[in-house]
Amino acid sequence: MSVLRDTKFRADRATLIERWRAAWPQALAAWSKFTRLRDARLCESRVDAAQEGLSGSFAMIRLFDQSVVVDLESVYELGLEDYAVEILAHEIGHHVLAPGNATDQFRLLARIRRALPTLERHAPMVANLYTDLYINDRLQRRSNLRMADIYKRLAEASGKGDAKQTSVWTLYMRIYENLWKLDKGALGASHADARIDTDAWLGARLIRVYANDWLSSAGKFATLLLPYLVEDTESKKVLNYLHDTKDAAEGCEPSGAQDIENDEIEGAIHPSEDPNISGLDDETTDSKPVEQKKSSNSSGQAREPFEYGEILKAAGIKLPDHDIAVRYYRERALPHLVRFPTRVVPESHEPQMEGLEPWDIGDPFDDLDWLQTLMQSPRPIPGLTTVRRLYGREPGRTPDRMPVDLDMYVDSSGSMPNPQQQTSYLALAGAIIALSALRVGSKVQVTLWSGKGQVTDTSGFVRDEDKILKVLTGFYGGATCFPIHQLRETYAARGVNARPVHILMISDDGITTMFDRDERGNSGWDISAKALAAGRAGGTMALNLPMSWADQHAGRMSPVAANLNRARREQGWEIYAIAKFEDLLEFARAFSRRHYAINEKVTRPEARS
Repeated sequence: MSVLRDTKFRADRATLIERWRAAWPQALAAWSKFTRLRDARLCESRVDAAQEGLSGSFAMIRLFDQSVVVDLESVYELGLEDYAVEILAHEIGHHVLAPGNATDQFRLLARIRRALPTLERHAPMVANLYTDLYINDRLQRRSNLRMADIYKRLAEASGKGDAKQTSVWTLYMRIYENLWKLDKGALGASHADARIDTDAWLGARLIRVYANDWLSSAGKFATLLLPYLVEDTESKKVLNYLHDTKDAAEGCEPSGAQDIENDEIEGAIHPSEDPNISGLDDETTDSKPVEQKKSSNSSGQAREPFEYGEILKAAGIKLPDHDIAVRYYRERALPHLVRFPTRVVPESHEPQMEGLEPWDIGDPFDDLDWLQTLMQSPRPIPGLTTVRRLYGREPGRTPDRMPVDLDMYVDSSGSMPNPQQQTSYLALAGAIIALSALRVGSKVQVTLWSGKGQVTDTSGFVRDEDKILKVLTGFYGGATCFPIHQLRETYAARGVNARPVHILMISDDGITTMFDRDERGNSGWDISAKALAAGRAGGTMALNLPMSWADQHAGRMSPVAANLNRARREQGWEIYAIAKFEDLLEFARAFSRRHYAINEKVTRPEARS
């Protein structure tokens, strides 16, 4: 910005802000008279805009709080100060049309990434260009806003020749010229060759045909743009001006990015191969109108954790890989959750009010008895006039149910997959069972183990989902040495009045190291027996073993089979052979269903030996 223009901007800043504030209701009305959003955040300078998270572009949206942010200094520098309604209406369009919400932003990025092999880093920009086409086409044609003029200004502001040398920009402008029936070159695409003209016509057709189903055709648009992205290896300044959905989902809770949907896989084709766009009949392709086509929401497949994390990062969610893995396994576990075992005790205890006692800061707020507090003083003083009810308990007539706590040990040796990179069915099965236990009030202790000294645990029995999943999604990838000391210390001081605990081992043949001697010379067999006796709810082993493991009396599996048969015979361990890690998913569901309720039919995993 020139010194003279900069001085003029500072003088006109207050007037400019008022003009843009006055344009906000008109911008909302461009979509509907019922559209409601919080007022746009109009930043007076780039410094203020940067504090809001805006950089590179002159405007942005935040899906987390449904906000629009505009950098008025950049707007003025680009000569767009007279386009308040157009720019604000465009940003509103991202909230009400495309992407609309964080879940659809994740789904959009997934489709575009699939269509950009080796160039996935460009997916956020391509997604932005794609959604802009639908928004701008609607505002230009239906609301008679001057969207075309904005692109002319941007091309001029980017410098003569810079935009024109970018084949992506040329194709993009040519698509708009086709959509709005403008003369070739009206938006700066006069040098477009026959290839660009053809692809621009296909792009315009795509926007028209899929106007009511924009998400399903995202992969086709990305495929159309792919060869041009290969030619334009460097991002151009003019494209950065348009990137108003960069990091749009920052702060949002990840949801909907796990499943691979049917139209995501089938949609990564060139628009010329879609008869609805090209108008060419294809006997091998269903040419039913797009409005009548129906498809299921999911193909039944799930992404790998690494791809899931890349989609979240492309959407603006800045989390460490471990935290992303926690969210991944929680979301994958939710559809499979069932109730964990509860035990019926002879009779419940009914609370009986016996009096009052002081309530102080740090006590649960729900315990505060406001009626009795205000009766003592109309001005409550915490710790002085605040009171809570004191209850005693007496036996009731109806049976009560006691949750069974869960003590889980998960193998993380080199033979196991890294949960943060690829799907670990050990972590997923553990998440399903642990979250099911939490649902009915149980406490869970998780221990992740590998070689000697490689142990992570939840520091006792807890009800903290994040802490449990953080341990389950960790990884060592070392040797195999069961942490006998952890089992010993967990049950050494557990009293007879403590709640019952079920012990669960998820591993492979390395689990037999739990029967070795510990660092004190104690027998692992004795420690295992004492743990089961103190837990009072049995123990289960889900092991990656051949189905016929119990009958192998020779070869490498002979010592393993001998130890496991002894554990089952002498100590009562229930052992389930899991031929493939994928079978752990069904084991996790069947394990919990088995203990659902007394009157529920028992279901046992087929893999049990």
